[in-house]
Amino acid sequence: MSVTTVNPVLRVAPAPPAEAAAYFRASLAFHTDVSDVAAATAADGSPGFTLVDCRSTESWDQGHVPGAVHLPTAHVAGQAGRLLDPAVPVVTYCWGPACDGATRAALALAELGYHVKEMRGGFEYWVREGFAYETRQGTRHPAADPLTVPVDADDCGC
Repeated sequence: MSVTTVNPVLRVAPAPPAEAAAYFRASLAFHTDVSDVAAATAADGSPGFTLVDCRSTESWDQGHVPGAVHLPTAHVAGQAGRLLDPAVPVVTYCWGPACDGATRAALALAELGYHVKEMRGGFEYWVREGFAYETRQGTRHPAADPLTVPVDADDCGC
C-alpha cells in the first residue's frame, strides 16, 4: 500500500467552480482595489462613490488620497450623517492590508444603512503604486514601487 502525500495547497480541495464563482463575485461586492479607485477618481465627472479615509487626524495630515473625506472610524456613528450622502456608495480605506480600521468603518457604515466597499491595500498601496497624495504641506508625487507596478512592460513576466 502506498501512502500519497498531499501538499499544503491541495490538503483542502478547491471549491467546485460554481461555489468559487459565487465566493469571488461576493468578494468583489465587498472590496475594490487601489488601481480601480484611482481610475474612477481620475475620470471626468463623479466616480459614483465617496472615498472615506478612516484614519486618525495625524495620519490624515501625514498623507491622504485627494478628494477623500476624513471620517475616523471612531466617529462614523456620530458624523456619517453629516458628511455622507446615504444615496451614494462609500469606499473606506485605512493604512494598509494589516489595518482593520477600514473594515470596522465599513461595518459601522453598513449598519447605518450605507452601501459600502473597502479599498484593499489602503493608503500604503496608494502610495506604493505611485499615485499622488495630499499632505498638510501640499501634494506629493511618489515614485511607483516596482514590486507593485511593473516599471517596464517587458519585465512584468506577462
